[in-house]
Amino acid sequence: MHVRLAAVSTAVCAVAVSISAAPPTVAQVVVPQVEERPLADLSSALSRGEVTSEALVRAYLDRIAAMDRNGPALRSIIAVNPQAMAEAKRLDAERRAGSVRGPLHGVPIVIKDNIELAGPLPTTAGSLALIDNVTNRDAPVVARLKAAGAIIIAKTNLSEWANIRSTRSMSGWSAVGGLVKNPYALDRTACGSSSGTGVAVAASFAAAGIGTETDGSVVCPSSMNGLVGLKPTMGLVSRTHIVPISHSQDIPGPMARSVRDTALLFTAMVGSDPADPATTDADKHRIDYAEGLSKDALKGVRIAVLHPDMPETLNARYRQQLQMLRDAGAVLVDVEAPDTDGMGDAEFQVLMMELKSDMAAYLATLPDTVKPRSLADLIAFNNAHRDSEMPHFGQEIFEMAQKTGGVDDPAYAAARAKSKQLATHAIDTMLREADAAMLVEPTYGMAWLSDTIYGDQFSGPSASDLPAISGYPHLTVPMGLVQGVPVGLSFIGPKYSDARLLAAGYAYEQASQARIAPPYLPTLTMGVSIAGRGE
Repeated sequence: MHVRLAAVSTAVCAVAVSISAAPPTVAQVVVPQVEERPLADLSSALSRGEVTSEALVRAYLDRIAAMDRNGPALRSIIAVNPQAMAEAKRLDAERRAGSVRGPLHGVPIVIKDNIELAGPLPTTAGSLALIDNVTNRDAPVVARLKAAGAIIIAKTNLSEWANIRSTRSMSGWSAVGGLVKNPYALDRTACGSSSGTGVAVAASFAAAGIGTETDGSVVCPSSMNGLVGLKPTMGLVSRTHIVPISHSQDIPGPMARSVRDTALLFTAMVGSDPADPATTDADKHRIDYAEGLSKDALKGVRIAVLHPDMPETLNARYRQQLQMLRDAGAVLVDVEAPDTDGMGDAEFQVLMMELKSDMAAYLATLPDTVKPRSLADLIAFNNAHRDSEMPHFGQEIFEMAQKTGGVDDPAYAAARAKSKQLATHAIDTMLREADAAMLVEPTYGMAWLSDTIYGDQFSGPSASDLPAISGYPHLTVPMGLVQGVPVGLSFIGPKYSDARLLAAGYAYEQASQARIAPPYLPTLTMGVSIAGRGE
């Protein structure tokens, strides 16, 4: 396995190097600036003929080669797509012929490596057990993005198995990709299983990216890497051909450096999929989510405001942002979260049971080159490859899930009903009591030190549980740095309020201008310690 993985990695690096070292062409005469450049700006430049998609792909690949395994060595990319350059040339030819598919036409993006992409790259979910998982099929969400003209330039690293393997896991680590580093301070967590997408987008390795969330894995890495991230309403985006945890909560979401870019990406993702029953009504919500963005979108909007326990440094930043919402015309109403006692335990039961059943169903669709066909097989694989798969933490959650009866377990239906009812009731109650259109609260606390001994050390608030369990949409927007690391402001609303959240987030973003580009510092002189105290 180590030999094969090394060969795969070498081949991938060779692709990037050969592209960068290619003889000069017309597309290379002017090297485009891609660092911190918005997707919308790149789209406009392509339309004006100021740059080509081929030149953009080359520039991003050069940046990946210089920074992902070299320089700060962010390790956010598992593999670059060897077909990206050919796709760029094809889309450039389409544009020259007068055929433009939309604002994503010829724009490079990245996707998380638990999402299938047709071609020679495997979909690994970060695990060596799937290193031969070349299905040669596009996940429907990828097919939609390609149809809109997006170029998948690379697949991103992630927390292995989307962070569902161990109670002591370290966010951003996988056996295939190593440890993703936060570009604001390289010794800090990048958070969430979509850590690679978060870092790749923050570091301008692509215009934007796709992550997936079960509970926090889009919004946490977005918050801690200074990005906008949207966990959509459940049922708007297909989950087919994505390595699963839970069919009740899994969903892909867009991640970008601005709200407008997030909305452009999301517009292309929404749509029904016959293989995913949850998306039956998705086509009814296929709209241009960027069209309604306005800096005046907060005027007269009533917002329910939560005040969870948090460090005073974060609370001070939060209070400043609340004043910005008021200044933008919002009417803020303080609320308290209703009692949700037992919700977390019920959610965990659901995830364990669905993991066992959903993983087996997914593995059954894979080619013969992939040997595991059940969660039990994956547990056995990890035990047989303990040195490479479990050098830092074990597989306690896998083992707990294996002991359940899956979705046929007698406790399953009651646990799912309890967790969803409590989460839905909590959000609905707060909105009703405040007569509000949405909730706001800090997304998470500050990024902690990556730690191979103790694993993740969450501290401060977390806004992800209620929208993740209920299936309601959740948008996070940067609200600046606290002690040197990014923090996010969450906008949470009822089902299908995605457009309204994006509009509110855009108005806040325009008022705050809070995002700060990453400095790639080795460490911080001030920040959050492993115990959550100021250093």
